[in-house]
Formats: sequence, structure tokens, C-alpha cells
Amino acid sequence: MLGRIFTVGGFTLLSRLTGFARDIMLAAILGAGPIADAFFVALRLPNHFRAIFAEGAFNAAFVPAYAHVHGSGGDTSARLFANRIFTLLLIVQVILLAVAWLFMPQLIRVLAPGFADDPQRGELAVTLTRITFPYLLLITLVTLYSGMLNVMHRFASAAAAPILLNISMMTALALAVFFPTAGHAAAWGVLVAGVLEFLLLAGDAKRNGILPGFSKPKLDEDVRGFFRALGPATLGSMGTQVALFADTIIATFLAAGALSALYYADRLNQLPIGVIGIAIGTVLLPEMSRQLTSGDRAGAMASQRKAFDFTLLFSVPFVAAFLTVPDVIMRAMFARGAFTKADAAAAGATLAAYAVGLIPFVLIRSAVATFLARKDTATPMKAALAGVAVNVTLKIALVGALAQIGLALATAIGAWVNLLLVIGLAIRGGHLEVDGAFARSLDKFVIAGVVLAAALWGAERWLAGTLQGIALREEATLGILIVIGAIVYGVLIMLLFGRRWLTTLIRR
Repeated sequence: MLGRIFTVGGFTLLSRLTGFARDIMLAAILGAGPIADAFFVALRLPNHFRAIFAEGAFNAAFVPAYAHVHGSGGDTSARLFANRIFTLLLIVQVILLAVAWLFMPQLIRVLAPGFADDPQRGELAVTLTRITFPYLLLITLVTLYSGMLNVMHRFASAAAAPILLNISMMTALALAVFFPTAGHAAAWGVLVAGVLEFLLLAGDAKRNGILPGFSKPKLDEDVRGFFRALGPATLGSMGTQVALFADTIIATFLAAGALSALYYADRLNQLPIGVIGIAIGTVLLPEMSRQLTSGDRAGAMASQRKAFDFTLLFSVPFVAAFLTVPDVIMRAMFARGAFTKADAAAAGATLAAYAVGLIPFVLIRSAVATFLARKDTATPMKAALAGVAVNVTLKIALVGALAQIGLALATAIGAWVNLLLVIGLAIRGGHLEVDGAFARSLDKFVIAGVVLAAALWGAERWLAGTLQGIALREEATLGILIVIGAIVYGVLIMLLFGRRWLTTLIRR
């Protein structure tokens, strides 16, 4: 399990690094003005639908179902099941794409109503979203192939696929002079990336002999079971995306640049979520599904506990850094070209608000795995909807005083509600045991995070005077803080947990 986590995490880290290079280009070329806002709406809409119907609901329902069919019925049954799901999925996605493309102006008016008072942003958002929306169809098929490969313990190509999005967008931005605007270039880069990701995953599925084909749809017991799980999973994923849609809708009424601040803050916030939370959750779900199918309940619980330990071990430094030195991070990463220091300050404050909820953001995939592996998508749905209700209510309450920072803070609080409910329901259902050892580990992680945050806060203020006037001051400050943070955190972990705990964690 550990090797697979590092495979997914390693490729995801490379994806995030190339993503930062892409975002640096976006910030320098698009800045935080009207074209940037229109493009980020065009990028968010297919991504929201992807999160609902593809990586969210579909993945949660399909992976345990496919693992169960493969484990109980063998390759033939699994192939037939995959073929039927592929056929139904393709039909639904083609219909959705056609309807969205035809009614895109109306869709933009609903999802970005603040653009109604700004015809330039509104018309550009319609044009760019028509270019990017077919990405949803392609990435949905990518998700299907990824789920099948993950059950076969093939994780590399699915984890590497997002790298193609970053490379494609950077290439398109480098050729922006040949497009009407840089926003058009970036949008075409998204579409080309969808084609490349599809070809990569389809090729890997074919090499492994599991590439699905067309089959006459038939609602046999396995397919009906999939749809029974898909319904609650869709509602749960939709609830989360409704909150994100609310961010987009509300931010369109704010001053130009609010959407961009949310985007860049979320991009940095997504680094630990993707490299740690999603990577571990991606490996954990098929692992627990396989263990529960074979009757190994204790092994499934041990796998989840190990996932929690790894997630917290690698997430705490990000929480400490995002809360104490977000401005330094934003200035070092993006403050160049059209992206000003004022833009970086707004994005930094937004990042700190997101960081309040970073722990539940990274833990939630591992926490819900115990339900999804049992093909129970209803329980996580209830927790997710409760979190969304809190989230949206707080957005409305906080946006007036805090603008996009209030939106991010509401998202963070809603994430805590979601996670605590999931953990509480798992404990009540006997799927999770919180013993004294686990509670002591949590206390030690809190101590490590507080001490690390204090060290970073003090070091940043010392460096502000020491490095005054040097070239690349922000970049040098961030680099030194990373070194200081790594040393301090490493020492704290060894002092609080000991070498034996770390060795056991790796070998367990």
C-alpha cells in the first residue's frame, strides 16, 4: 500500500509542480482582470460538473462495484459490467455536452450572474466555456479508465494524466499571440489536454486488457447496484459542488480580481489535498474494497488508520505555513508581470482562510473510504449535505464583510462539519475505532503544528529585515523558510513520536 501511495503521490506532486509553473504563466499573462475572471469561470464550470459526475459520484460508486464484480465474478463479469457502464456513461455525457453547448449563454447567466453588468466578461465567458466544456466528456472517460486500472493496482498513468493539462496549457499560453486573447489560448489548452489524457488512459487500459467497449445497456443486478450507490454519491458530490458554485456566483458580484484571488489561493490549497489527501484516498478505496470483499474487516480498519497517520504527518506543515506566511508564499509564487503585490496580498489572505479547513480537506477522502468500500454512499452524502448547508449559510453571512476571504472561510468551516460527522457516523457504525493511542497521536500533531507555526512566524519577521534590498527577496525568503520548516518539523516529529513510531508506520 505504501509503495502505491508514493507512486500516486509522486506523480501528483509532479502534477502540482507543473501546475504551479502553469499558474505562474497564467498570473503573469492574464493577471487578475476581466479576461482572467472569464477564463476561470470557463475552467470552473466543466471542473464542477467533472467533480459531481466523474471524479466525485462516479468514482465513489464505480470503484467498489467494479472491485466487487471482479473479485466475485472474475474478468468476464467485470468486463461485461464495465462495458455496460461505459455505454451508459458515454450516452449521458454526449447529451449533457450538447445541451450545455447550445444553452451556454443561459448557463453563464445562471452560474455567473454578476457578469450581466459586464458584457465583456459575460460574452467572453460564454465563448471560452464553449471551448472548455468538451473537456468534461473526455475527463469522465478518463475517470472510468482510472477506476478500472486502480482496482488492478495500476495507478501511475491516472496519477500522471493531470501533468498533460499543465503542459498543454503552458504550450498554448506560449502561443497566445496567435489567439484573440490569452484566455482563448488557455481554453484551447484545456481542450487539447482532455484529448491527451483520454489517449493516455485508454492506451493503458488497452495494454492491460480492460479497455471497455460498447454493449447493449442492461439493468442487471450489478448495474442496478451501481446506480443505487450512484444516486446518493451524486447528491453528496453535488452538495459540495453547490458550495463551490456559490463561490463562483457570489464572487462575480465582487470587484474584479475576487475570482482570481479564489483561484490562486485554491490552487495552493490543492497542493496538499492532491498530493496527500487524494493520493492516499485513491489507493485506500480499492484496498479497503478488496479487504472487505475477502472478509478482512480488521485489515480494512488498519489500512484506514494508517492512511490517517500518513495524511496528518504530511499535512501539518502545510497548515502551519498557510496560516502564518501566506503573503510570502503568494508573492514568491505569483507576484510578477500582470499579477501585482496587491493581488498577492488578497490571494494570501484567502489562502489563510482556506487553511483553516485544510485538515478536513485532506482527511475526508480517507474518512469516507470506510463507507464507500462497503458500497454505502448514503451516509457520506448526509454528512456532506450538512456541511454544505453550514458552508452556504456562512458564505452569505461573511461575504459582505470579508469578500472572497469570507467565501473561503465558510468553505473551511463546512469542511470541518462534514469530516466530524463522517467520523462520528463511522464510530457509531463500528467502522472506526478511536483509541487512546490515536488520541495521543492527534495531540502530538497539534503540538508539532503550533511549534512549527511559531518558528515560521518568527523566521519570516527576522528574514524581512535581514534580506532587505536583495534581488529575488521573496523567492529567497520562501526558500529559507522551507529549509527552516523542514528541519524544525523533522526534529519535532522525532522528539514527539520517536524513530520507532516512524519506522513502524512505514513498515506496517
